[in-house]
Amino acid sequence: HGELKSVGEMYEEEEEEEEEENQQQGSKKSSGFGVFNMFKGLVGQKTVTAEAMAPVLDKMRDHLIGKNVAADIAEQLCTSVATKLEGKVLGTFSGVTSTIRQAIRDSLVQILTPKRRIDILRDVLEAKSQHRPYTITFCGVNGVGKSTNLAKICFWLVENGFRVVIAACDTFRAGAVEQLRTHARRMAALHPPENHNGVKMVQLYEKGYGKDAAGIAMEAINFAREQRIDVVLVDTAGRMQDNEPLMRALSKLIKVNQPELVLFVGEALVGNDSVDQLTKFNQALADFSSMENPRLIDGILLTKFDTIDDKVGAAISMTYTTGQPVVFVGTGQTYTDLKALNVQAVVNALLK
Repeated sequence: HGELKSVGEMYEEEEEEEEEENQQQGSKKSSGFGVFNMFKGLVGQKTVTAEAMAPVLDKMRDHLIGKNVAADIAEQLCTSVATKLEGKVLGTFSGVTSTIRQAIRDSLVQILTPKRRIDILRDVLEAKSQHRPYTITFCGVNGVGKSTNLAKICFWLVENGFRVVIAACDTFRAGAVEQLRTHARRMAALHPPENHNGVKMVQLYEKGYGKDAAGIAMEAINFAREQRIDVVLVDTAGRMQDNEPLMRALSKLIKVNQPELVLFVGEALVGNDSVDQLTKFNQALADFSSMENPRLIDGILLTKFDTIDDKVGAAISMTYTTGQPVVFVGTGQTYTDLKALNVQAVVNALLK
């Protein structure tokens, strides 16, 4: 209960269809294997040399960039495959295909598999046992879907029986507070107090516009502590990664309130820019916090994942840049369109 379905059912169905076609056509379609055609040239040589691999890896790199992987990251992936394969003795055709497919797959899986697993439900329960609220802060550039995905996470937590207060710390954009109020009202209608022993499951904490966001977040956390509310979700204003005053303000909010989880919300649609956004957000949090061990971004929420077909490269680019895992994936516009990332499915889509 409470486990999110993983993104990936959609890719796996497509793959099965393709395989069936391949089997039906059998001998006619010996040129299959998509990306891996380019490696046919390597057969017949006993050992693989760097020169022989160069044109092949160039094609591979372009394929990955076409799938929206950031250019320098695609470059590094190909280099790592080259080092693995150089000097290897190869036999039949299947040997080449499998060797290269495996090398690339291994690298991709390694990048996407999180170093530490973020288990929010477990952490919320732990915080609850210590009588303190669990705080999640959402940050990101403008228009990526912070408030919408905050609402989805809120809904998921409420479905798991936790009480949530939403802190409206976007005191900048007109309509931001109203947007959250609408979400809170909707969720209150879906989970009315009478279903939960008269307890309000979702509340909005807001102080209007033009105020100091860090102060509002702090008040919201104190409010949650007094009311014994389990989770505080802090919505922040969208800001471009090179806007220094706004980045300072975000850094202050995180430094003052020390949230348990800082989620960076990014779009699956952007390729190279996502890397720039993430690095600069992390850099700003490190530079402006003036602490010994500054709080950085803990995880990534990838939105608009339903709009990109199989161009899932942004997931690779983002995790590769910071080493932080993709915690959630937003796949649509309703409250249930929140999924966990299926590593195998993403890798299959990249190599398709």
